[in-house]
Amino acid sequence: MPLFDGALRLSVNAFAIDDGEEITLIDTGSSNAWRPTMGFLPRALSEAKIAVDRIRTVAFTHTHLDHIHGLIRPDGRDGFPQLARLLVPRPELDMFRSVARLSRFHDRAEPLDPGQRLSANIEAIAAPGHEIGHTCFRVTSGGETLLVWGDLVHVPSLQFDRPEVAWEFDANQDRARTTRLRILDLAADSAWCVAGAHLDSPGVGKVSRTETGFRFEPL
Repeated sequence: MPLFDGALRLSVNAFAIDDGEEITLIDTGSSNAWRPTMGFLPRALSEAKIAVDRIRTVAFTHTHLDHIHGLIRPDGRDGFPQLARLLVPRPELDMFRSVARLSRFHDRAEPLDPGQRLSANIEAIAAPGHEIGHTCFRVTSGGETLLVWGDLVHVPSLQFDRPEVAWEFDANQDRARTTRLRILDLAADSAWCVAGAHLDSPGVGKVSRTETGFRFEPL
């Protein structure tokens, strides 16, 4: 397990899906609501040459602070000036609307349900456990599939080999464990690419089976 000065190093990733016309953003990072080493999504979008005005839909895997606060930049401006849809897992709408810093977005939040299609190529999939409404997003294009899986895995150096190990911040550890095993099975057997919020940056790769568990192979 990678420790730095006695602390766990944790990547925090968000994922932009470009269909050629507009961009759907899955999660937004923490902005300046948490650690000073986080909140660099605006810089990352600029480096990727992604204009924030093209981001019209933002969807959350869940409502923990390192996924939602990027709606507002550290200087207080809206992170996505042309935002038209803000999708929050239905069981977590009240949790989202309790965040005072994001009050300007409370009435704009729409419920997101499992099976709902964000577009022709993006479908929401239930993945509860880490949080009550935790959601994955299956993205299909050109015969390939990418699963944006949010916080299914927090410590990749440990939880792929030992997927039964739970995370302190899982709201329901038993359910999170069951969901993790189910989705790891699915990703490995289907040869899907996966994208994880806390996989080592940039957080995209494939899952394969080992004799004792799974292995993550970064792209």
